[in-house]
This record gives sequence, C-alpha cells and structure tokens, in this order.
Amino acid sequence: MSYQRGSLKKVKRREGEIWVLRYRVTNSDGRRVENVMPIGLVREFPKDKDARREADRLGLPVRINNTPLPGRIHFDFLAEHYLKADFGADSVRPKSANTISHVEHIVRAYLVPRFGNEIAEDIKPLDIQRWLKSLHENNGLAWTTIAKMRGVMHRIYKIGILHEHVAKNPAQHVETRSKTDYKAVVITPAQTLAILKALPSPLHFTLVLTCAATALRASEILALRWSDPLWNEGRIRISKRWANGKDGETKTEASDGYVPLHPILAVHLRAWREQSPHAKDGDFVFPSLKARGRVPLSASIFVADHLRPAAKKAGVVIEDGQRFGLHNLRHSLSNWLVNKAKVEPKTVQGILRHARIQTTLDLYTQEDCDETLAAQGEYLTALGVGMQMVQ
Repeated sequence: MSYQRGSLKKVKRREGEIWVLRYRVTNSDGRRVENVMPIGLVREFPKDKDARREADRLGLPVRINNTPLPGRIHFDFLAEHYLKADFGADSVRPKSANTISHVEHIVRAYLVPRFGNEIAEDIKPLDIQRWLKSLHENNGLAWTTIAKMRGVMHRIYKIGILHEHVAKNPAQHVETRSKTDYKAVVITPAQTLAILKALPSPLHFTLVLTCAATALRASEILALRWSDPLWNEGRIRISKRWANGKDGETKTEASDGYVPLHPILAVHLRAWREQSPHAKDGDFVFPSLKARGRVPLSASIFVADHLRPAAKKAGVVIEDGQRFGLHNLRHSLSNWLVNKAKVEPKTVQGILRHARIQTTLDLYTQEDCDETLAAQGEYLTALGVGMQMVQ
C-alpha cells in the first residue's frame, strides 16, 4: 500500500462544525473503504492549511498509514515516519523551528518526489549518489546543500532501523562533497567605523556596534531585551533567538550562555536606552519603531536599506548578488581577533559560542596575507638568503 496523506472535510457535530481527515482502510473482506479521524473545530482552525497543520501536529498522517511488512514499506512512509518520530516525543535531541522547517523542505520538496514510490530497501546507494550528483550538475545546487540532503536521507533510514521498519541504510554508503566555495566578506575595524559613521540613526548605529563587538548572530541580537545586559557583571545573557516571528531556543546548546559587555559598549547601549521609546526591561533592545516595539526590527530590511549601502560607501567591495549582512560582522570579529590581535582561538571560540573550535578556525577565520608573507620572510631570513644574493 502506498503512502496516503488523506483529505480534509468539514462535518457537523453537536459541539459545532469540525474538520476530519478522510482516508482509506481495508476491511475484513478486502475492500477499501473510507474512514475518518477528527482534527478539531472549524472555528479554531478556520482555513484548510490550519487544519492540515494541526493534523500534522497530531501525527495523523502517520497513524492513517498501516505499516506494511518489515522491509517492504515505501520510502514516503519511512520519510513521514521520520518527521514524526525524530521531531516528536521520541526525539533525544530537541530541534529548533528553523531546523524542522529546513528538514521538512528537504524531505517533501526533494526526497519524497524522487524516491517516495519506491520500496525503501530496494533503493540502491549508487542510484542515490547519481541523483545527488545530478542535482549539482543539472540543478546548480551547492555541494554543501546536497551533503545536507544526504545527511537527512541517512537519518531517515537510521530512525527507520531504530523503529524496525527497515533493516539496512543505503544512504550510509553514498559519497558527497561537503566543502563550500563560499568565502565571507570580511571587513576591517576601519571599514566598520566608516559604516557606523554612515548610519545617522542611533538605533542602527548601536545595533551594528553591538553586533560587531559581540559577534552575536542576527537572530540572537534581535531577541535581546533590556533585561539581558547584566551591567554590573560586564556581560550579556544569550538565552534565546528570534525566529519565525517569535522567541525560540538558541541554535545550539553551546550558544546558550554569555558574551562580554565592555564598558565602552555598555556606554553606547545605555545612551541608546535613554533615547529609545521602548526602554523597559521586557522591551526589545532593537525594536521595530514602525511596529511600536511589539517585535524587533527586520534584519533583512535593515541590511538592504541601510547596512549594504553604508558598507559600499565605506569602500567594502560587495558584488551584485553577493551575501553581506550582520553575519559578516561576526566573521570579521573572529578573523581580526585570531589574525591581528593574536587572541587564543579557544577564547574566540568562547566569544562566538561555537560547539567546536574547528568551526571557529575553518569557517570564521580566513588566511591573513600579511601574516603568511611575514612568516615566509622569517624563514628566508633564517635561511640566510638575502636580496643581495639575486643571480
């Protein structure tokens, strides 16, 4: 039996009109007949998409699919089971809202359309690898994205094995490339100062200064309330991030912690608080003035309307279509601390709150040309080869 998603229907009940999910079952004489499962009241879920979302939350798409014999289930069933099991009560590691959304997109936009109708254990590793390679060559997807797809598919089978739906994992033997060609635009302290001078709004000025000095992620800095700076302790509490219009958990467990609050930065934050119309402890540090402080400002709009133009005015080379935003300030601080200020990488890891120091060194720190040139010069000096020896 192939995977069925079911269809929605409104039904009148004593308590009011409700949504039900219609699906097919096999009765005792082998005939396929309709059955229904209740979802909720129409007044609570007025639109189809609301009812469908509630059905997914209740796990109805998994429950309406009878599990076939082990080893003969289709991949679409295995994928939907994974989405329910790995993000539900059985999950060992909690997932952020962004992660859940990203994984669901990979599963439903790529994996299920390609392999959904195939028997899960009949899918061959080479078929998976050839398909993934075609996504890069024909669709132009980056290898890092493809590596994530392979990782999700591997996880689907791993959860399937855990729940005894399948016995083997074909994605385990699939190879991809995971090295990215992306190189972040890194700016110098002088360029950062020029950007700050080009921002007349004290809100925007303090936002960029705080981001540049703390290396907070955009989602973390937007979630800050005035109760988070611990003025007497010289640090800022990071316990949440702003995602999908609401507060959520930090990106990783390592991200939940503190960043330094130097007296210079504290002076600027206090000065902005005195000017801000939203200065209570529970108010956003960087509010949307248009929304009267109900939500933080929009990072994407700020970057497009203010940060990018200010950066270009400051002499930062940004090609059309090239990524540049608040996250580049995070890269820039890491790069400067390691290469110029000679701060211990472990200390920089603590500021950036990376779980692994390799992430700090490999992705957030670029090679310093001045340093490599000086290192080469030191070797040549030690070798005793001077310019006078040119032949």
